[in-house]
Amino acid sequence: MSERERRTARVDTPQEVRRQLIRRPSGMSSETFGVLSEKFARFMGTPRFLIWMTVFVTVWLAWNTFAPQSAQFDPRALNYTLLTLILSLQASYAAPLILLAQNRQDDRDRVGLEQDRVQAERALADTEYLTREVAALRIALRDAATRDFIRGELRDLLEEMETKGLEVRRRQNDAAADEVDETTEGPSPRW
Repeated sequence: MSERERRTARVDTPQEVRRQLIRRPSGMSSETFGVLSEKFARFMGTPRFLIWMTVFVTVWLAWNTFAPQSAQFDPRALNYTLLTLILSLQASYAAPLILLAQNRQDDRDRVGLEQDRVQAERALADTEYLTREVAALRIALRDAATRDFIRGELRDLLEEMETKGLEVRRRQNDAAADEVDETTEGPSPRW
């Protein structure tokens, strides 16, 4: 195996630049050509193009059918050969240009889908992270007192204090009432 064959046999080694038979004009890059083909394809898909093409073909057919024989340039007797040639030429250029425009659109769509996939993965990772954080907060808050829990405990304590305060007041009132009873009755007689 020669040195050149060994270099081309490896996948990780770039191939040598090949010479082109037809050189591209210096001002025309492949990007410029692609943009022009997309513009052409977009124009061919518009109602304006269809209307102008219909007008063109109608005028052509009317002229070459109803004009005097000496003024006809594509006579009906020859089955409109020139019109057929022009339409075939247009179709032969339109089809590859439209395919080129579709390929460029497919490439853009592919890049857009890849970016959407990366963004979706990033959003999923963020969502999973936030879910884990919320779960950790729930676990941590399980041991922490919530506002409702503290309010409930304070309400219970207040009720308990009010209950004990009422009991203390009742005892004080009972004790005061006993003292009043003892002072008003005087010494009890001994019999």
